[in-house]
Amino acid sequence: MQIETTRFGKIEIEENKIIFFTSGILGFPEAKRYVLIPHRQNSPFFWLQAVDVPELAFVVVDPRLFFPDYAPKLPPEVLKELHLKEGDELCFLSIVTIPKEKPEEMTVNLLGPVVVNITRRLAKQVVLDARRYPLREPLKPHFYRLAQQAEKESASLALK
Repeated sequence: MQIETTRFGKIEIEENKIIFFTSGILGFPEAKRYVLIPHRQNSPFFWLQAVDVPELAFVVVDPRLFFPDYAPKLPPEVLKELHLKEGDELCFLSIVTIPKEKPEEMTVNLLGPVVVNITRRLAKQVVLDARRYPLREPLKPHFYRLAQQAEKESASLALK
């Protein structure tokens, strides 16, 4: 299937890779079908591109790469809405905000993650407890740790 995007032009996607949002992303209720596009090879970032709205795309990241203890408790109604069954795999994606001309000040939204039932290709953005999770958590301090971790992993692979 081919889709039109303003960032990537026409791109070919597999229909079975489309993620269906049960109620859209906050502020964009009309867009319910998205696809994940890698930002670059070996990058932790992805583009969450709307299938039916060419100009709508979000930079997202798995928050656990930067915050290994990130494990929000989801309300039962969210799990029900995502048709979560035993054996289904869930993942979290957080929307990244990158200020124009100041990428070093990028932040990640830990308060409103996108929860994806990978098995069923269903997703929902949820709002968590604001006392526990920030809306704009800076990412820059965590890049160094991530780079160190990647360096250790590649060093251990070289030893094998």
